[in-house]
Amino acid sequence: MVAGWIFLAALGWSHSAIEPEPRRNNEAWLQRHLGFAEQARTAAGCELLFLGDSITDHWRRKAVELWDTHYAPHGALNFGISGDRTQHLLWRLQNGGLGQLRPKVIVLMIGTNNLGFNSDGVTPRNTLPEVADGIRANVRFLRQALPETKILLLGIFPRGEAGSALRLATIQVNAEIAALDDGKQVFYLDLAAAFLEPDGSIAEDVMPDLLHPTTKGYERWAAAMDPVLQRLLL
Repeated sequence: MVAGWIFLAALGWSHSAIEPEPRRNNEAWLQRHLGFAEQARTAAGCELLFLGDSITDHWRRKAVELWDTHYAPHGALNFGISGDRTQHLLWRLQNGGLGQLRPKVIVLMIGTNNLGFNSDGVTPRNTLPEVADGIRANVRFLRQALPETKILLLGIFPRGEAGSALRLATIQVNAEIAALDDGKQVFYLDLAAAFLEPDGSIAEDVMPDLLHPTTKGYERWAAAMDPVLQRLLL
């Protein structure tokens, strides 16, 4: 299925997850992007850049002290925007989102908002192969734009109940994007185990809505990711 889709995409077929697109009729979103683009144009000393959606965005709300201790010393910038899908991040990257930045490492996690259904509750936002394809598109663009930068590609975090359609969807998409790890410039890291209890459940004090981490969740994220991240920053 996935191989067939890649073949069709190579022939010019497209879908929403890989079509760069701004968030329509969302002035607040545009202003945040423009603010990030200005930072990207003028910031100096950025060795570490985080890209993503609300899960990345909320470092600045739920884990400020942790951020200041672990990442600020590397001149880290957080360009996560809540609600973004793969196509929105791709548009941001292609429209000034990288500016003059030449970070040593980019931490990338995107795609969870491409899962699930549109407002009608029936139509899928994207198929699972399309979600994986959207993540690939972002990695591909970053590799072309910043060939010297290492990409730490995080698997989509677990969400929903164990065995639910959403949980299984994250597992399937992650299995596809893991193949992007080349051991040289792109490094895949699945942090699911950091958030799951032994029975596969997600504790309320880690992700109360089964999607967004609490401060404790961010602590688990940092503890699981940082040994890999520090090696990449050397």
